[in-house]
Order: sequence, then C-alpha cells, then structure tokens
Amino acid sequence: MKKNRFHCCATCVHFAVVKSTNIGYICTRLQYETKPDYVFNCWDPRSAVQKLIKKEDKERG
Repeated sequence: MKKNRFHCCATCVHFAVVKSTNIGYICTRLQYETKPDYVFNCWDPRSAVQKLIKKEDKERG
C-alpha cells in the first residue's frame, strides 16, 4: 500500500470515539482500543478522505 499523509486510524471508517468518564478510541472492526495517530494495514479511508487523496494524486500528475 502506498503511504500517504492521510493514513491513520482517525481517517478510517472503523474509527470510533467512545465517551464515558474518559474519552477513548476504538476500532469497531477489530474491537481494539486505538489512538487517532496509529497506523495499521487494515486501514479503510472514509469517503471524504478518499476524495482528498484522489484530488492530491490528480494534482501531482
């Protein structure tokens, strides 16, 4: 997979914020606690992020 500046948990469709006494983050696909800046190979970008990636790729030529 080509690395890009958007590749992190916070931009993934499976990323969720869990609010209780503290704010936490979870991967709903894997059911693991995560952090917004973590990077995994199972990354599936949100549609808005996919559009930004395509736009940047187009601008680079």
